[in-house]
Amino acid sequence: MKPTDNPADPFKKALAEATRTMAEDREMTVTFSVDPPGMTKEGMRLPQVSRRLTKDEILLARGTADAFALRRRHHDEATAAKYMPQGQMARDIYEAMETARCEAVGARTMPGTAGNIDARIGHEAERKGYAQIARPEDAPLPVAAGYLVRHLATGRPLPKGAANVMDLWRGFIEAQAGGTLDGLDAALDDQAAFARLTRQVIADLGYGDQLGEDPDAEADDAGEDTAEETEEAPDSSGEDADTDEDAEADPEQRQDRQQDAAQAQVASEDLEDDALTEEAELPDGEAPQEPPPPPPHSEADPDYKAFVTQFDEEVAAEDLAEPAELERLRAYLDQQLEPLKGAVARLANKLQRRLQAQQSRSWEFDREEGILDAGRLARVVANPTTPLSFKVEKDTEFRDTVVTLLLDNSGSMRGRPISIAAICADVLARTLERCQVKVEILGFTTRAWKGGQSREAWLAAGRPLSPGRLNDLRHIIYKSADAPWRRARRNLGLMMKEGLLKENIDGEALEWAHRRMLRRPEVRKILMVISDGAPVDDSTLSVNAANYLEKHLRDVIAMVERRKAVELIAIGIGHDVTRYYDRAVTITDVEQLAGAITEQLAALFDADPRKRARVLGIRRVAAR
Repeated sequence: MKPTDNPADPFKKALAEATRTMAEDREMTVTFSVDPPGMTKEGMRLPQVSRRLTKDEILLARGTADAFALRRRHHDEATAAKYMPQGQMARDIYEAMETARCEAVGARTMPGTAGNIDARIGHEAERKGYAQIARPEDAPLPVAAGYLVRHLATGRPLPKGAANVMDLWRGFIEAQAGGTLDGLDAALDDQAAFARLTRQVIADLGYGDQLGEDPDAEADDAGEDTAEETEEAPDSSGEDADTDEDAEADPEQRQDRQQDAAQAQVASEDLEDDALTEEAELPDGEAPQEPPPPPPHSEADPDYKAFVTQFDEEVAAEDLAEPAELERLRAYLDQQLEPLKGAVARLANKLQRRLQAQQSRSWEFDREEGILDAGRLARVVANPTTPLSFKVEKDTEFRDTVVTLLLDNSGSMRGRPISIAAICADVLARTLERCQVKVEILGFTTRAWKGGQSREAWLAAGRPLSPGRLNDLRHIIYKSADAPWRRARRNLGLMMKEGLLKENIDGEALEWAHRRMLRRPEVRKILMVISDGAPVDDSTLSVNAANYLEKHLRDVIAMVERRKAVELIAIGIGHDVTRYYDRAVTITDVEQLAGAITEQLAALFDADPRKRARVLGIRRVAAR
């Protein structure tokens, strides 16, 4: 093996081949990624395996691969769709039990998969903190039902956290559905029979109202209807039979029948007219109303749309990496930016001094109520008839303020731009927190390159024209406004994670950040966007107008500035963003980012509107 070769590559290749064999799909693609594992019609995405090839990484990759392969081999989508319940809780239980069935069938025929899947289940339980749950209502019932099915079908003990979740609900499940679960072994190899058993378990657990119509009953009714139609008209339709009878009847009988038919038609029309009259005469509020049209995808542009939104995610940074990995990435970020820390710290101190100088106390004297003015008590002593004097502290202009930093997490930011953006956001959050200004740090990217599951859904639908946005959004919350800086510090290291930075759909991200700010109680709201250029998503732009995403970004900016509830500013890294944002600055070197952020925010908090205008690029400002 060459020194430059990745020692994990042989393992990945072998695991991919074994997975295709187990799934009985030689054309399936198998990839390894830092993104959450997933499976599509074309292939599957497994957890990344590093060069170190640790035991935990190997077990997790094998367990995930085995679970996906067994589901692909033993699961039929058409059968699953036929028996799928309608309600969300019922659907979750149905899916969890079907996954457990596929894994249990595989464990019976290929015992080696059981240990691998145990490792995956244990990893998931540890990541979600299942071992620390003490009450059943805090544990997910569908997950517990799936764990119980797997345990009963295989007889294998579950990992610690998973066993805890199962045990918290086991008594309830067995008390309500124990009799139904007795038929588990007989139905395990038949997906349709198991689906019927699952629906009965769901009903036993009290969610029968979420099942919807019984698909087997519908099939029986359809068969009966077909048989009745065949018996009634073995040779011809009913109309032909009536015609034959009319032909044989005498003219008077034919005339009577025609009159009866005409009268029936008139009566039917009268009934319809009466129904329409009753609807028209219903008082206001009782008249039947058409269901309202669905709200537009974007408030800024009703014509902007997304083909599907079910694959989008708004996720906390800590959910995209393990705590140990976040600590490692944060340490890497600190090490990489060690030479810049001095300059950034000086700028942060400068910002803090300017803010605290504006935050110095000022008082209004000779008030009738407030804090007693001790400096003027001598007047009262000298003349007891003199009323007491009180003072009131003036409110600081920016004390009730929240600042949101919206960071572009696209692939073009990879390297020093994203590193410096991360450290600046970190220092800025710490600095403003000292000045009692709350800070929220958000990031935006996509879950996949080239469209992800949204594009796959579009392809499956037959490639309809003008589908709108065609990628899976990923909006990341690195630090919420109410979270203290010390708790969110390590989250910013996530920006250093390989594979996180993909494509950028700026308009929807800006609208998302704006909506979050509008829900905040603070009086003043400042939104700062840090980006390196125009929105780009190859999948969307390849099937829509060339300016589709850019137009939406301009529409969102216009909406934000028109409503004036949020002050919007932007910093462009290496690209001119002033063509989008009225108040923006462009820097040619990422080393200037810290200074640009500091000056922009300091100007916003400056009491002098002329000084504020000079920094923000506003030409004319009315004097106060």
